[in-house]
This record gives sequence, C-alpha cells and structure tokens, in this order.
Amino acid sequence: MIPMTLVEVAAVTGGTPHGDESATVSGPVVTDAREAEVGSLYVARVGEHADGHDYAGQAAERGATAALTTRVVDELACVVVDDTQDAFVALSRALIDRLPELHVVGITGSSGKTSTKDLLGSVLATAGETVAPQGSYNSEVGVPLTVCRVTEATRYLVVEMGARGVGHVEYLTEIAPAQVGVVLNVGHAHVGEFGSIDQVALAKSELVRALPADGVAVLNADDPRVRAMAGVTTARVVLVGEAEDADVRATDVTLDEGGRPRFTVTAPFGTAEVSLPLVGRHHVGNALSVIAAAQACGLDLEAIVAALADVRPASRWRMEVTERADGVRVVNDAYNANPDSMAAALHALAAMSASGRRVAVLGSMLELGEESPALHRGVGRLAGELGIDTVVAVGGLATDIAEGARSAGVTTVEHVSDVDAAEELLTARLADGDVVLLKSSRDAGLRWLGDRLSEKEVGQ
Repeated sequence: MIPMTLVEVAAVTGGTPHGDESATVSGPVVTDAREAEVGSLYVARVGEHADGHDYAGQAAERGATAALTTRVVDELACVVVDDTQDAFVALSRALIDRLPELHVVGITGSSGKTSTKDLLGSVLATAGETVAPQGSYNSEVGVPLTVCRVTEATRYLVVEMGARGVGHVEYLTEIAPAQVGVVLNVGHAHVGEFGSIDQVALAKSELVRALPADGVAVLNADDPRVRAMAGVTTARVVLVGEAEDADVRATDVTLDEGGRPRFTVTAPFGTAEVSLPLVGRHHVGNALSVIAAAQACGLDLEAIVAALADVRPASRWRMEVTERADGVRVVNDAYNANPDSMAAALHALAAMSASGRRVAVLGSMLELGEESPALHRGVGRLAGELGIDTVVAVGGLATDIAEGARSAGVTTVEHVSDVDAAEELLTARLADGDVVLLKSSRDAGLRWLGDRLSEKEVGQ
C-alpha cells in the first residue's frame, strides 16, 4: 500500500486516531489478523460469527502498525470510525485518487471472471507494475483488499467484480472507478438469488453504466444480453467475439490434442495469430476481451499476443491439468460451477485427446432457484451429446445430472452420495489413458477430490 500515517488514514476515513499518530502504515492491508505483516493495517470487521476487534492482539504480534476499528483497542494504535466497511471503502478510493495515471480495468460476468483477470493481469504486467486480485477477490471486501495493494509505481489495476444482486457491481465501481469495463457474459450463476436472468443482466450492466464518457466498454458480441449493454453507456464500445460484426474478432479457431485453442484475431489495430497455453475453447472469448482491454490501456497487439502465449494459470482449481505417472490425466476445474461454466468444461473435456475414457465427475450447482433440477438435467444431457464415456454424479442435487446423462445415452452413469464415495469409485476404476474432469460449485468439495486424485496412482 502507499505509505500513510495514522493521521492521514484518519483524514480519509473520517475517523479519530488513537496511539502514535505518526505511525506509518506501509505493509499490506488485511482483514484476517493471521495475514498481518510488519507495517500492516488491520481492518477489524464484525461478522456474523466473529468480532475482528478480538484479534487485534494477534495482528499486533505479527507486526501490524495499526488497526481500523469502531472502538479503541489496547493492543494497537488505531483509527476509530463509525463503520469499518465504509471506512475501508473510503481508504481504498483515496488510494486510487492519489494515482491519476493509474489505468483501472473492471471485469464482470456470470463466468470466466477469474480466468480473464488472471490473463489480463499477466499481459499488463509485461508493460508495467500491475495489481490484480488474488484468487476470486471480487466482493465488497475483496475489491478494497485488492485496491489497497497499489503502490506509487502501480500502473495498472485489474478489478474483478462479482454480484449476488442488483446494486452490488455499482457499489464496487464506487470503490474502483474503471476506465475500461469488460462484461464477459450473462448466465445462470446465482440466478436463484437474482430472481431472473434479466436481473443478472441488469446487475452486470452496472459496470458499463458507470464508465466515463472517455472510457471503453468491452462487450461480448456473441451474448445478446451483453451486446445490448452498448445502449446504456456513453463510453466507446468495443465488441469482441466470433460474430461477423465484432470489432475484435476470432476466426479459424482450432484446438490441439490437449484442448488448447489457437485462432486468428482481427481488429482495427491489426491481425495476429494467437496461441493460448490454457485448456478450453471458452478461453477464446476471454482472450479477445483481454486483447481489447489491454489495447485500450496502451499495449500494442504484438506485445499482447506474445504475453498471451506465455501465460500460466494463476488461480487454483481452474482447468488445472495434471498428468499422473500412471497415464491418467486429471482436469480439476472445481472451484465453482454454473450451467454455463459446466458446459464450457464439458466441451473442453470432449476436445481433449484420450486413448482411454473421458470421465466427467460432476457435483451440485448451487443457487439456481426453481430452475435447478432442469438445469442439472441439462448438464447431464450435454455430457451425452458430447460423447462423454462416463459420468459420476456426486451429491444430492447431482441426481438430476445422472438422470439427464442416462437419458442422453452416456455409457456409464454412476451416482454417489459424497466425495469420499466418489474417490473410492474413481481410485478403483481409473486406468491408463483416461481423462477425468472434476467440476462442481465450491461448497460441493470436488476441488479437494481433484487435488487428491492428482497425487494418486492406480491401486493407491
């Protein structure tokens, strides 16, 4: 973080300093006392199950300089405010306002946000100091934590913006006002909380609405709901996709035997051949958004394409591929799931070469509301349509996945109650040449099974 004294922190947050007012915060801002370091500012949030003020001593032991609190704490110098979240937001915005040359890029969408911000962060980092979220830091806490990592040398800030309701993205744009806004897609993620897919679209459009007139809106031309967002912004619109009228367009898309895409990109600023080291055709759209956003930040096409060819996955459990010594290939994409990302993962599995079987281990998709049974059955049917050899459905909601897979003629369909039963089944059956995909919502726990399977060999 940009160094600030306790008095300066108090000034931007509207708080009252207590303790050594000349103390300078120079380390990372944290909301978990266990993550405090020398020079840290510890934000003492009060949650449903814990009061952060109780851990101020732990933050002090780890070297924190001060805390942001709603009451005086004895263990640390502190700035006392009325509301720590409001103060956290004010601090974040003040840091951005200190960097007038900073390029801020916001990314939202129902799926693909984390992979895309990882791609964009890697590309921009080749041109200057870049801050991008760790993992999926895309909430009212994650975004200010990301913003507070900027320094006086930071040139690019990439912000992932998630939402579970209308107004959430708008709130995040007030913390990190983007000059470039990327909307990837509108799908069924969290539709049970939003109420309808149209409400999802409304929420995602908040990023586009917040862009300044001299900003750039990067919109997916292949998603009608995203394309329509061109009508709600005064910013310059750049359409990306495979549609004929896309400004940044992919053609001649192919996949190698590992499912890694190659394509030709054509744009007003040039044409180039793009090769991605990531698995899955869905990364074509992500890469097009990155190309458009990076160009809007001042990078040229040649540099962008070179950087894309060299990227590596930066976040766990997103199409992580492990080649086991016994010839089994494990694809762990189980950080999260919704019908759209499930479809992308299944298409990726179908495209990968396999001398053995293609096995899809699929768990529950959460927060889909009344449409949940039908959407789960649709995932199972898609597995059959793509020619997946084996479907292992894990957990209660996955019963519908199994039903859909059977109806679509999948050769082998198993339904098991939990992750342990799935591990026992797979350990016994996986063989040389098999490719096994794991995909589920985060709380279904398949990502941990993926980790364990990646370390196994047949018979273990």
